[in-house]
Amino acid sequence: MTQAVRSGLLAVLCSAGVAFAQAPAPPPAVPASAASKTLEFKDQKGKAVGTVLLVDTPHGLLLRGSLTGLLPGTHAIHFHEIGQCEPPFKSSGGHFNPSKKEHGMMDPAGMHAGDLPNLVIPKNGKLDFELFAIGLTLADGPNTVLDADGTALVIHARADDYKSQPAGDAGDRIACAVIAR
Repeated sequence: MTQAVRSGLLAVLCSAGVAFAQAPAPPPAVPASAASKTLEFKDQKGKAVGTVLLVDTPHGLLLRGSLTGLLPGTHAIHFHEIGQCEPPFKSSGGHFNPSKKEHGMMDPAGMHAGDLPNLVIPKNGKLDFELFAIGLTLADGPNTVLDADGTALVIHARADDYKSQPAGDAGDRIACAVIAR
């Protein structure tokens, strides 16, 4: 990986709110006027493994999550096109992609609206995180995650390489949360 690519990837991760060096500060309160939705992640055995709060902002969706019990390591997380989470979570369809772009923030023809930076789960299996999904919304419109069949937020077994088609070579789907009205 070239230095320019590494610098670009670091900029994307930093702008997405991913922090690795220190414990996160308590998040600011969600304004009472902001639309929000709380989701529960379940693994393939139906066990709850975390929650995520989606907060609508003027520029996209802020995701504030907490995970526990997943294997340590780097894991992809994506919005998927259908709000279903029947194991092995293939029922959630492909990545949420209303603009019909290629996959990956490293692909000049990408990225899917559902592409997000990887999560890095520490050895203790517990992770608090914040991510930002540019352009997505809980409100009506072409980039809503609350369309007729909903969407899903899916965590994968491996890291997203940010370029392989159609899903970043991220492996099996290990946890899923339904986003529905």
